[in-house]
Amino acid sequence: MHAPVLHRRLALIDMGTNTFHLLIVEDRPGQPPHVLVRTKVGVRLGEGGISKGEIATEPYARALQTVRGFKEEIELHQVTEVRATATSAMRVSRNGPDLVRDILTTTGIQVEVIAGSREAELIAKGIRQAVPLGQAKHLLMDIGGGSVEFIIANEDTIFWKHSFEIGAQRLLDKFFTEPSGVFPREQMAAELEYLADVLAPLTKAVAAHAPLAGLVGSSGSFDTLADLTVGQVRLEADLPPSTALPVADFERHFAQLLLLDHAGRVAMPGMFPMRADMLVVASVIIKYVLATYGLTQIMTSAFALKEGLLAELLAQ
Repeated sequence: MHAPVLHRRLALIDMGTNTFHLLIVEDRPGQPPHVLVRTKVGVRLGEGGISKGEIATEPYARALQTVRGFKEEIELHQVTEVRATATSAMRVSRNGPDLVRDILTTTGIQVEVIAGSREAELIAKGIRQAVPLGQAKHLLMDIGGGSVEFIIANEDTIFWKHSFEIGAQRLLDKFFTEPSGVFPREQMAAELEYLADVLAPLTKAVAAHAPLAGLVGSSGSFDTLADLTVGQVRLEADLPPSTALPVADFERHFAQLLLLDHAGRVAMPGMFPMRADMLVVASVIIKYVLATYGLTQIMTSAFALKEGLLAELLAQ
């Protein structure tokens, strides 16, 4: 028999195109929220289908299995309130609504499929919990499997935000069709040309708002780049809220990623195997942003969408 829960317990589920995240916290009045569970599962929801506008059969099954596992954790920790959000893969897939329905039927969890602008807003709120932005404008960037969000913000204002459907799985499908090998130089050039076209609204916004010469990056690709720098894969619960990533380290990792085949990338100390291929095309985006906007610093944030949602709930 469980002892009664005396405090509000919140579960936040972020169903991304690559990774599903679960955060369970206890909210005690007058104290910072106490984290009970912080975990993630590599679901690869966009694998084999996102570029065709559907969730493929195997990722669909992995999603249901993962949410069922999350439901067990939620019940074990006697959670009093659950909020689940889904982003690009469910947003744009023809069978996204079917998956939302099946999750509700099998677990009782209602999933909210959020728009890209809302995703960008929550990411900014999450990053603010990890990185002290102050009054200066910063360029924030979140690389997902389906979409990439860019936000220009300081600690209390979002000046501009946009969600681009150019996530790492989409770029992999478009530019790196044989990820078992080395990324072809001509494909890197093609991706850079594509980004220059697609990110024209960002270029205009950066010129208008002139953020500081530093990039603040959140989510899996940036976590993995930080892990490569320390040479070990860390659990999500072990990541510090923010980490400075020297540009020289990024450039070194990027050069290695371009030289190695899939097996070589997997063998890099600190590489999360699921990201071994996607990190190549994701790093091209980072390289483009650093070079095009003259950015000389990178700060990684371990906090993103789910922490932004938590901050919103705790403020209510």
